[in-house]
Amino acid sequence: MADDPAADAFEAALKPLWLRAQAGDEAAYREALVRIAGRLRPYLRRRMQGVPDDVEDLVQETLLALHLQRGTYDPALPVSAWMLAIARHKLVDLWRRRGRREDLHEPIDDVDEAVLASVTDEGSAQRDLERLLLALPVAQRLAIVLTKVEGLSVAEASARTGVSVAAIKVQVHRGLKRLAALVRDL
Repeated sequence: MADDPAADAFEAALKPLWLRAQAGDEAAYREALVRIAGRLRPYLRRRMQGVPDDVEDLVQETLLALHLQRGTYDPALPVSAWMLAIARHKLVDLWRRRGRREDLHEPIDDVDEAVLASVTDEGSAQRDLERLLLALPVAQRLAIVLTKVEGLSVAEASARTGVSVAAIKVQVHRGLKRLAALVRDL
């Protein structure tokens, strides 16, 4: 977003509104939410082309999360980055919910018996993964779980842990290298 004049203009207009809203200005708060919703719709529409009917619901869910999490906003950071991080989390939550819900509705007649036999293997694979991860130092294990298992970006993992982006990258690299060595030794 640093080289995007439209994004810079959006942030320049939004930040003073948001800061006034944080100070209790209701009109500024309403205007900020209108601007945020206007930015979220195309952002989410691009990412939800397969489910366009859910875009507005997710916009509203994100606005509600912004409202509930408004106390977590750091005035030293761009409002748009904070807003988009929350929107991304809501989008991931939607995909997870959707996946679980759609998995529940699979007709039992259409299930291949080979798949049923492999269900127990998933549990043992999960246990194997957990055992391998426990062999790693805590920093490497956390970095891998956040980025590779939970699917967070390096920047999101950095924000969640308070560790620099570079350190997260190094921990992931070293951890994956160590995991590969552990698997080879099995």
